[in-house]
Formats: sequence, structure tokens, C-alpha cells
Amino acid sequence: MNKTQSLLYSAVGLVALFLLLVAANFLASRAAVRADLTEGRIYTLSEGTRKILGKLDGPVKVRLYISKGDAAMPVQLKSFAQRVEDLLREFKAEAGANLVIEKYNPKPDSDEEDAAQLDGVEPQTLNTGEQFYLGLTVSRLDRKEAIAGVNPQRERLLEYDLIRAIARVASSERPVIGVMSAVPVMGAPFNMMTRQPTEPWVLAGELKRDFEVKNIPITAETIDPAIKTLLLIHPRDIMERTEYALDQFVLRGGKLIAFVDPHMYFDQQPNPMMPMAQGQPGQSNLPRLFKAWGVNMELGKVLADVTYASGQGQRTTPTILTLNRTAMNRDDIATGQIETLLLAFSGAFDIKPAAGLTVTELMRSSPNNMFVDSIVASLSGDTATKGFVPTNKSLPLAVRLTGKFKTAFPEGQPEPLGKKDEAKDAKKAEAPPQLKEAAAENAVVLVADADMLADGAAVEVQNIFGQRVVIPSNGNLAFAQGLLEQAAAGDDLSTLRTRTSIFRPLTVVREMESNAQKQYFGKIKSMEDDLQQTTEKMQKLQRPGGDAKSAQILTPEQQAELERFRKRVLQTRRELKDLRKDLRQDAEALQFWTKVVNIAAVPTLVALFGIGMAVARQRRATARPAPPAPAAAGA
Repeated sequence: MNKTQSLLYSAVGLVALFLLLVAANFLASRAAVRADLTEGRIYTLSEGTRKILGKLDGPVKVRLYISKGDAAMPVQLKSFAQRVEDLLREFKAEAGANLVIEKYNPKPDSDEEDAAQLDGVEPQTLNTGEQFYLGLTVSRLDRKEAIAGVNPQRERLLEYDLIRAIARVASSERPVIGVMSAVPVMGAPFNMMTRQPTEPWVLAGELKRDFEVKNIPITAETIDPAIKTLLLIHPRDIMERTEYALDQFVLRGGKLIAFVDPHMYFDQQPNPMMPMAQGQPGQSNLPRLFKAWGVNMELGKVLADVTYASGQGQRTTPTILTLNRTAMNRDDIATGQIETLLLAFSGAFDIKPAAGLTVTELMRSSPNNMFVDSIVASLSGDTATKGFVPTNKSLPLAVRLTGKFKTAFPEGQPEPLGKKDEAKDAKKAEAPPQLKEAAAENAVVLVADADMLADGAAVEVQNIFGQRVVIPSNGNLAFAQGLLEQAAAGDDLSTLRTRTSIFRPLTVVREMESNAQKQYFGKIKSMEDDLQQTTEKMQKLQRPGGDAKSAQILTPEQQAELERFRKRVLQTRRELKDLRKDLRQDAEALQFWTKVVNIAAVPTLVALFGIGMAVARQRRATARPAPPAPAAAGA
């Protein structure tokens, strides 16, 4: 084979290889194989999202407004906007032609800016005063849902927010929910205490904005089949026949969200023996249902938690809990983006789930908790923490039970009270057949506090220029609304998970402070006991033991002992003060050094790595042998 043939064969081989590569890339693009290798599976859609997109029976249009350009928005917001586009692209790949995505760049004084404002998308303002757009609308026929500003702080709920908007416009009817309560959540025409009508809670107005709300009496013996989601608030003195109705509601697939309470401050019950005295807080639970589900909540006992206690100093109240994100399940839609919750005189659950049920905790206490009697629940300061002995075990404050529920009334429907036999037989004949077990898996949410939904705990109502303005004090109402939206949207939306956020803030500082506090509790209790014993001995020594004259005379030994006790009391009080001061200083120091380590550790490691690389290169350059000197010319 000569040289020309060899070159020809090589050229033909290169051309063939090029054609094979083109064909392989074409086939790969037609049958793409994708893998999500990110931590938290950021680019993987939830199963519920896939089901909702797959059920779309007509085109849904998404109009995305993002300001483009070098100075349009900060770099971190540009990367977030790109993630929003990427997620919508995933939606489009799943829904196909039934999802239409239109992208607009609303520049100042442009038609796109006018369109954004007509769609309800508002500009967001930077600290410099510059404005940009990052929002969207979802529409189908005459139905439209607008997300005026897509916020990076809700990135964990981004998938949920988008698919919820799509699910709302895809359905032509508003969900129907029921509200059952022993307190006037929906208002009352006449209040026996004030002799005036009772205004509805702010929660009622918020619910009516998003749902068709039906009020169900707390004495109801049946629940309308049109109601698929039921909000139960403080079922005080609930009757067995009403519990039976709730039991059958759950077994037929209804979603139950129950707020129970061992000490509801906003439900003051008058004392029939002392009608002029202050009322006593009401108590509520679901005795038959809880027993069947393996749930226990002790009435008359309130949870005190020093880690999440409200107030400071002598105003510290450990039975009024201010929960932060460390107390909440960040992987659940209902609590994934809630920052703070206020629970007043809450209980806690002890759960050993019945067969076939699983438990998901939505929020929990810290290990620094203990139960106190309702009668001392409102104490604050040192009085509230005296003798505090933590259980060292976190307790669930809100849970979701999931699985196939079985009836809590295996013997059948309870008999009505005060009815004749004929009426009983007629009632039984009218009642539908009893369900013994659910046909499919269902979910029930239980919360161990009902005060959190009352206006006094959830909102501040102000009168500004003659108008009533409601300002949320915390995430209490958002928590309840999230639970209802999740349940009312059906099983597909309720299975959604929160997405992993790119940004991961510190969440363990409070827990580390809590662990540091434990070291002091034993010392504080021991010193308080010593102080009490010393004080009692001193008082006993001063107490007269005989007649009046002898009571005024103390022997030198008694005087010395009394003086020693007084010094001991002063010393113990000083030591307690110093110990509490050390506790505060240690907690502050722990928080400070944790921040320093998290902020400075990475830059320090990078700098040390760079210095090490430079030193290593210098050593290699020094150890490398010098090149030989060139030979002299003519040598």
C-alpha cells in the first residue's frame, strides 16, 4: 500500500467517524436520558405534580415576566430567575401541549410592562430604588391566578406555588370546606357575656376568600357528603354521635384537620356556682377517635418549654411558645416556609399509632420541656421556671396520621340520648350503612392547640384613618390555610414535598443553646432547694417557742446560727444570680462563635490551601536541577 492510498483510507475513516458522531448525537437528542444527581433532587418533580399536569384536559397558559439585561436585577436574583424558568421547563416537558409558556421582558415604559401590570404582576424594588419584574400569571378561559412576585425566600415552596395555581385554574369550582367549632369562629348573633353580637374571627374571612365555607354545628350527627375537607376547632364537650359522624367522614375519604386544646384561654367557661367570677378555660379532645388511632393528649396539663418560651427576664412565660423554624418540619408543605408560630398553653401528643397508620410530625417542642398544671400555666419569670426539670425528650405538637383508618365504633352508631325506642329505630333506618374501614389511604392532621387560631394570638387589628387593618402577628393563620389548601386540593397536591433550597441558613444555633442550658438546670434547682431549706430553718429559728418575753431573747449560739443562715441566704442568691448570668453569657458566646466559624472557616481554608499550593510549587522549583550550561562555541 503506497502513501496515497494510506492518506485516502484515513480521510474516509475520519469522514465516517464524523458521520457516526452526528448520527449518535441526533439519536441521543431524540431519546434523551436525564439523571438528577443533585442533593435533594432539585430538578425532579414530585409525583403529585406529575399527576396534576398529566390530568390537564385543555391548554393552560403561563405568562412569565422576567426583567432581562445586565443591570435589571442582582446576580443572585438572576440565578433564581433561571431556576424558575428551569422548573417551568420541567412542567412543560411533563404536560406537553396542555401547558403553554410565554416569556416577556417588561422594560420600562414598554407594552410588556403594561401587560404585566394588567396581569397583576407588580414591580419589585431594590435598595437602590431600581425596579425589576419577576412574576407570573396562570390562566385558562376566564380563570386567572397571579403570583405578583416570585420570592427567593419561598424557593422551597416554588413547585407547590406553581402547581397550586395551575390546579386552581384547571378546576371550574371552588373547593367546599366545613368548619365545626364550639367557639364562635364564624361569629354569633348574640353573646351571653357581652350581650352583643360576636364578630367572626379573621380566620373565617380568610377562608371565605379561597373556599366555599359551610358552618357545621358542634352537635351535628351527620356531615354533608359535599364536604370533602373539615376544619374542627376546639370540640369542647363533643358528643359520641358527633364523634361517630367524624369517624364515618374520615372512613369515606374526608380530610379532617383538628385543633384540640387542653387549656383554651380564648374559651372562658363561666362557673355555674360563681357566675360573677372569672371563667375557666375550656378543654377539648376526641376521646373515642384518639383511642382508636393510638393518640393521647392529657387534659389539664400544659406544656412548658424554656427554649421556645415567650418574653424575657421576669416576663418570660414558658407556657406561651414562640416556635421558630427549628421546631417545624421543613420537608412538609404546610410548615416548610413558616418562620414563626405562637402557641398559647398548648398540649402535646403521645402517639403509638394503631396498626396501618404512620405518623409525620409537623412541629415539635424542644427537649427542654415539662408539663405543668393548668392552674399555674400563666405564671412567668423565676416563678414559672422554679423547680423546672426537663424531660430531655422532644414532644410532637402537630402531627399528620396517614394510612387506612378503622372505625372507632365497632359496636355501631351510639344511641341518641333521651329518645324513645321508636325514634331510635326510625333513626337507624334512615342512617347510611356503617363503614368499618377506609377503602383507601387517608390523612388526618391533629394540632395540640386551638388558641393559635384566635385573633388575639394570630393577628393585630388596627384602625388606620377609619379603616380596619389586619396585620398578621406570626404564621398561625398561614399554617391553617396551608393545611386546608393542601387537603382541599386532593391527594395529588397533598403528596407534594418541599424543594431543597440553594441557600441553607443556620438552623442549629438555637438547639446548641438549648443543650448548653441543660448543664445549668441541675445546678439552679439544687441551689434553689438549698435556698428554700436555709430560709425555712432561719424562719423556724426566729419563730417564738414560748411566752412573749422568751420570744424576744436569743442565746448567743442562736444569734450566731441566725447570722450564719442570713449570710448563707445572701450567698446563695448571689450565686444564683451569677449562674444565670453565666448561662446568658455562654448562650451569647455560643451563638457568636458559631457565626464566626460558619462565616470565616471557608475563606480561611481556601487561603491556607492557596498558601500551601504556592509553597509546594516553590519547593518543586527549588528542587528541580538546573539545566546544563551551553557548550562553548568551537569546542
